[in-house]
Amino acid sequence: MLSTYQYPKFEYRKPAELAAGENGAPGRYPVVVVGAGPVGLAAAIDLAIQGQKVVVLDNDDTVSIGSRGVCYAKRALEVLDRLGCGDEMVNKGVSWNVGRTFFREEEVFNFNLCPEPDHHRPGMINLQQYYLEEYLVKRAMEVGVELRWKSTVIAVNPGEEATALRVETPDGVYNIEADWLVVGDGARSSIRTMLGLDIDGKIFMDRFLIADVVMKADFPTERWFWFDPPFHRNQSVLLHRQADNVFRIDFQLGWNVDPEVEKKPENVIPRIKAMLGDDREFDLEWVSVYTFQCRRMNSFRHGRVLFVGDAAHQVSPFGARGANSGIQDTDNLAWKLKLVMDGKAPSTLLDTYSEERVFAADENLMNSTRSTDFITPKSTTSKTFRNAVLGLAEHYPFARALVNSGRLSVPAYLTESRLNTADTDAFAGKMVPGAPMDDAPIETDTGESWLLQVLGNRFQLLVFADDASQVADAAALADLANNTVPVQVIVVAKTGIAPAGIKTVIDTRGRIAERYDAQPATCYLARPDQHVAARWRAFDAAAVKRAVATATCNA
Repeated sequence: MLSTYQYPKFEYRKPAELAAGENGAPGRYPVVVVGAGPVGLAAAIDLAIQGQKVVVLDNDDTVSIGSRGVCYAKRALEVLDRLGCGDEMVNKGVSWNVGRTFFREEEVFNFNLCPEPDHHRPGMINLQQYYLEEYLVKRAMEVGVELRWKSTVIAVNPGEEATALRVETPDGVYNIEADWLVVGDGARSSIRTMLGLDIDGKIFMDRFLIADVVMKADFPTERWFWFDPPFHRNQSVLLHRQADNVFRIDFQLGWNVDPEVEKKPENVIPRIKAMLGDDREFDLEWVSVYTFQCRRMNSFRHGRVLFVGDAAHQVSPFGARGANSGIQDTDNLAWKLKLVMDGKAPSTLLDTYSEERVFAADENLMNSTRSTDFITPKSTTSKTFRNAVLGLAEHYPFARALVNSGRLSVPAYLTESRLNTADTDAFAGKMVPGAPMDDAPIETDTGESWLLQVLGNRFQLLVFADDASQVADAAALADLANNTVPVQVIVVAKTGIAPAGIKTVIDTRGRIAERYDAQPATCYLARPDQHVAARWRAFDAAAVKRAVATATCNA
């Protein structure tokens, strides 16, 4: 039991399938999600918002124990905004942008995750994972997701038309069928094991102690990372501030230690006192020891079974890439699955879920492995090189670029995706086809808002104009709503209101035009997951329709 948090107990209800007895007909559902962690819940909420009937199965009846995932990056927060629980996360969490790295007693490197002005969300927030799960459970209930607690999948049988599951509950065992099965049951995925699917990579031979400490301290809301500090020689330490005056401290232990011994309070408390000093009062709230792996499945799609989050890929905790990448998995998957279920795209569109998120996973694995190799060098030579870099970084910019205390999570630029339409016009800036779209302040007819809050869950065409009332080709723009895959048009203007049926947003500070290198008549086609699908310097209805067809595998 934690002193700062009361764990909820979610209500178990007898499933409808058991009312007919163990041998009754299995229930059949469009989507079943296994796992009510952050990633499984995000997938369920996204699909439910889009009108799908979703059942979530989880073998527990509460949220995760301990802080676990702590850091949630700007991109994940933007996805959570669209799902309807971003405000709760940010209001409760500790926002930060600056990270500092120390070598022994000296600061040698720092960074700012959000150096540009006029972004809605910070570069990162720190918040214990149990809060995120609690908010997601509440939101899932609001949008009609059926949450089945104390429900353990004990058998899985995929077929061409559906996947059959056998589920164990306190009231007995029953059968259920899913048109589509989304697997978010974590790093030790039982579904993956039952299906005999491989996950390849490497295990790092090191251990870290997590200590959640309750104390009042005036430390700035920054990420602090030490190499070889005086209070923990020859190892590394990481400090994050969380909600409720809880501080997360990670101590590197090395491989040749006994995890159970290291978790004992009589061994943990002296480490913390060495760091904080004997005079600072604190309470030890939660302790754990972890090792980590960098590995992934070869494919995240297996017929009608789709893997997300840690079930599909695992990385070291350095860089906050676990939950953040998993939430982006669901952001990529949900709109594609919805189009396939509605018969508006072929099932091959789901192959691009695997392709794009395997690409993102490989990028995360590369950066995570590099971070881990820098933090935990595997030889005397590597450690000598690492310490030389740290020693030079305080004084020489070239060395600072080599310091790697965990490259922080950033969204993948899907520049090689087959869903993109290549540029035919010249553009500057980073909003290339495949890029995650930048946010910026706007004004709408309901007041001030943000660009990304008017995007999502559908294809949208941003059309730039000085005066929205003078936008060209208004009839052809409005007609895009009648496309097989509808496209909503948004005119981004300095002033005016677009003709009836076309949404208008005002680029109040010129940030959208600046970040998208936009001129009057410039058009950007946005995917439902807020990645750029295509862009042009002038509107061409046929080109837009071709780009939508390409982005949905209908070309």
